[in-house]
Amino acid sequence: MTGSGGETLSNLLHEERRFPPPPELADAANATAADYARADADRLAFWAEAAGRLEWARPFDEVLDWSRAPFARWFTGGRLNAAYNCLDRHVAAGLGERVAFHWEGEPGDTRTITYAELTAEVCRAANALRALGVRTGDRVAVYMPMIPETVVAMLACARIGAPHTVVFGGFSADALRGRILDCDAHVVITADGGYRRGKPSALKPAVDEAVRECPDVRSVLVVRRTGQEVDWTDGRDVWWHDLVDAQPAEHEAEAFDSEHPLYIMYTSGTTARPKGILHTTGGYLTQVAWSHWAVFDVKPDRDVFWTAADIGWVTGHSYIVYGPLANGVTSVMYEGTPDTPHQGRWWELVEKYRVSILYCAPTAIRTFMKWGADVPAQFDLSSLRLLGSVGEPINPEAWVWYRRYIGSERCPVVDTWWQTETGAQMISPLPGVSVCKPGSALRPLPGIAADVVDDTGTPVPDGAGGYLVLTEPWPGMLRTIWGDEQRYVDTYWSRFPGLYFAGDGAKKDEDGDIWLLGRVDDVMNVSGHRISTTEVESALVSHPRVAEAAVVGAADPTTGQGVVAFVILRGDGAAPGTDGSAGADEVAAELRSHVAREIGPIARPRQILLVAELPKTRSGKIMRRLLRDVAENRALGDVTTLTDSSVMDEIRERLPSGGTGSAAGGAGAEEA
Repeated sequence: MTGSGGETLSNLLHEERRFPPPPELADAANATAADYARADADRLAFWAEAAGRLEWARPFDEVLDWSRAPFARWFTGGRLNAAYNCLDRHVAAGLGERVAFHWEGEPGDTRTITYAELTAEVCRAANALRALGVRTGDRVAVYMPMIPETVVAMLACARIGAPHTVVFGGFSADALRGRILDCDAHVVITADGGYRRGKPSALKPAVDEAVRECPDVRSVLVVRRTGQEVDWTDGRDVWWHDLVDAQPAEHEAEAFDSEHPLYIMYTSGTTARPKGILHTTGGYLTQVAWSHWAVFDVKPDRDVFWTAADIGWVTGHSYIVYGPLANGVTSVMYEGTPDTPHQGRWWELVEKYRVSILYCAPTAIRTFMKWGADVPAQFDLSSLRLLGSVGEPINPEAWVWYRRYIGSERCPVVDTWWQTETGAQMISPLPGVSVCKPGSALRPLPGIAADVVDDTGTPVPDGAGGYLVLTEPWPGMLRTIWGDEQRYVDTYWSRFPGLYFAGDGAKKDEDGDIWLLGRVDDVMNVSGHRISTTEVESALVSHPRVAEAAVVGAADPTTGQGVVAFVILRGDGAAPGTDGSAGADEVAAELRSHVAREIGPIARPRQILLVAELPKTRSGKIMRRLLRDVAENRALGDVTTLTDSSVMDEIRERLPSGGTGSAAGGAGAEEA
């Protein structure tokens, strides 16, 4: 596609490989092609049936009230309790001895927690919150490591109808303070610290700093995890083991309205005003339970499920806590990093707990590619039967590597698209139905309506690119932005009236299947062509030398923007210029030519920098904003959320003098 700078996204990269579902999985799959047909015939009846996966204290009167669009009410009149649905009902059904979590601490300490034990602990914590004066509707902030008490805290809040806001433990005191103030939380639950990369990482000091400017916080409940010395404020700070352990293990769960707030999750970073995404109870729990059951094909009596994410993100909320527990599934929960104490840590855990379903981010997969296939080859991964991807578009080569070296060429890979705002998976293969294409999330799940539109909101034809939108309300959708209904309307519903705009670019292939192209903010405008960074990154990673790549657009006097790529080479290949290997200039030239062959000269990078690491947050997100600063020779923006800020110093050192040019020289306008 060519045209002016106002055109929608160009569709450049093509993928021909296909992977049908394994016959044995398809024969016993939870979700089938009939689910698409039923949902297409009557979408609301489909969701009413899905709601039957839960136990309702009072049946709902109406599936959807859309009379105040875009403010939805799902399962109106119904009453239920999220914690009861995740815990008590399984115990009542005789499943109390089933393991809810195999928890592994980074140092190697472990806990195995059954559904009966988790229920008792949540009841104690619910009683403790009541003892601290927490009432139904009060907000509770949670700033915790990946330990079982984090799950307990969330479910205790849900049990008493106190919406929780979990703040990722990697965020700063400023970020925590902003979130506490925005939702007016009066109680904070935290820990002395957690373990990260082989040593204790403190959390309580950030809470102390944050609440100094939060005068309404009256209690800080502290879990002792590491045994670090912590400052203590008498009358405000309370040890978890002193208060919670002393409470009775019985608590009657009250049923709340289906639209009762369940949690608030903030999506902005550490700068700018926090944006609190509000999720309510009945619709959210229905969709996460159904999607977990359908997309992962979970068999609760025999699967061991592992979402390798942090509970501080929506992935952890939906597919560590609420989805798996609502379905009575056994999960693995891990505190630490993939390379502590060694690069095979994840695969050691898969082998140890016989994990059958693994769900993780493309960033992690590309990191494993960089370390080399010989690492997972040292472990028995034969228990795996299904793999999932979440968090960002997955490039085809990472998808294929994941299937080959982790899934032994037999596990389907479900690449899922969804957001904090959607609450649950929206676009994904169904593992027993879909013929998978590496890099594509394929099509909306049953009951979900999505499309790709152009600048005018008109659906694009197959083979074209544009903007991903959702065309009908869905049960797990955000209800509003906490305290700011107009911002909710302006942010999500104003770009294309009547449509929810996800903020992502996408394309339809010739079959009409959807490929995500990343945030529209990351689109580059090169000589009038709007090109997705995702496609250029995918082309780079398809080269056998490349493990990971990040691409940004940088100002260019000739083309408007030039493509600048930061590339990590695979660990199993020689570094440039050593052992007789090609030098950096030669490798960069080879990669630039490779991109031109794969998707056209227009996308040939102006610069390629070979780097040892990319700037990432603790959640694994690449900070492209900082890479743009480097590419345009500007002062760096905020680096406080990076796992390792020294990465940026190393990248700057690799720049040619003046901050422009490349290891292979600049691309001329004639190449575009």
